[in-house]
Amino acid sequence: MGGVTELPRKAAARTARLAALPLGYAGRNAVGLGKRLAGRPGEAVMSEIQQRTAEQLFRTLGELKGGAMKLGQALSVFESVLPEEMAGPYREQLTRLQDSAPPMPTSTVRSILAAELGADWQERLVWLDGGPTASASIGQVHKGRWHDGREVAVKVQYPGAGDALRSDLKQLIRLARTIGPAFPGVEIKPLVAEMQARTEEELDYRLEAEAQRTFAEAFRDDPHIAVPDVVAVGETVLVTEWLESPSSLAAVIRDGTQEERDHYGELYVRFLFEGPRRTGLLHADPHPGNFRVLPGPGGEPGRMGVLDYGAVARLPEGRLPDAMGRLIRVASEEDSAGLMAGLRREGFVKERINLDPDLVLDYLAPFVEPTRVERFRFSREWIREQFQRINDPRSEGYTIAIKLNLPPSYLLIHRTWLGGIGVLCQLGAEAPFRQIMEESLPGFADAS
Repeated sequence: MGGVTELPRKAAARTARLAALPLGYAGRNAVGLGKRLAGRPGEAVMSEIQQRTAEQLFRTLGELKGGAMKLGQALSVFESVLPEEMAGPYREQLTRLQDSAPPMPTSTVRSILAAELGADWQERLVWLDGGPTASASIGQVHKGRWHDGREVAVKVQYPGAGDALRSDLKQLIRLARTIGPAFPGVEIKPLVAEMQARTEEELDYRLEAEAQRTFAEAFRDDPHIAVPDVVAVGETVLVTEWLESPSSLAAVIRDGTQEERDHYGELYVRFLFEGPRRTGLLHADPHPGNFRVLPGPGGEPGRMGVLDYGAVARLPEGRLPDAMGRLIRVASEEDSAGLMAGLRREGFVKERINLDPDLVLDYLAPFVEPTRVERFRFSREWIREQFQRINDPRSEGYTIAIKLNLPPSYLLIHRTWLGGIGVLCQLGAEAPFRQIMEESLPGFADAS
């Protein structure tokens, strides 16, 4: 049965399904995978129970709406760091999480539109496709036509989505300890806690509309990036211009040519840095499904469309921190003493914490190495190597992560960058990373 109470009534069933995941048992048996990521030869084989658990985890996350699905999307950007024998079978499920929620009945959609846009909504939205074209974590998208002839995307929030999302996230906080072993080196608990803190913002479509309008204005007529404009908005309905696109970055990751990987990878990096420079906002949801491929004339790589402005960081002083650019530049020049002084100044290293500056420089390699050359090739092999190096208990740098502090103002920036690097590695893209940062990252070009 559908209707307004559909999601809350199903919350108990979703909770039971999450709780049924045999993750505690898998955690106790996760030694093989841990050793594999630490690079120990001869002990690399994952046990059968781990394979089954990982498969069940991804499948269950894919079936759920709300918090579980959001966690799955967040984890999917880390897919490139997992060993190939684990990542391979589940790559398809991970990249398809965006489209996994079952549809709402049409009658429910129409009643929500009437409540949000007014009884005369059909005079403005003159045609609405009966079935959804896509699903988001807290709603679904229908294609429609506005009264002025424009094709539009109509995003409608699931009834009870807020309650269901809060419930899922609470349950996932409890499960974080047992989910953790399936993803060594990824701290699940802070990830979920941060999602919890952002939940109310993402549920507020008016806030999302405000952010999307800002991006649309900043990138209007841009030769590389397309942002659909907002047409109408209510608390749980968002109508935007329709973006005609055959596929997303997920499809390029799966079977794109090298030309497509490099082209869209570069546009992805440029948007990551240009967005904050032009808008004072950071699009903080780097999931490949949000980035749409818009082929150029003759089918060659063209512009990239960017969707979903629910997760946006409103940056202090309207820009990425100057200190971030300065620190990355100092690190790229291998000035370990200057780097340590800057990290202390910014609160990344607390008082009375002693760290070897050279080890800190080594630990930050994933952020710094791409800036040391004119063009950098991201790859799954490179990110795995970085991941193994900093997660090897025998390594001197193993304790660096525990001792470094991440100031709250950097939390979303850090997550977005890590996610962005993960996507670039899945793409296997080559990009002029250093040049882009010199053009768009405050503090990087004038660090000296």
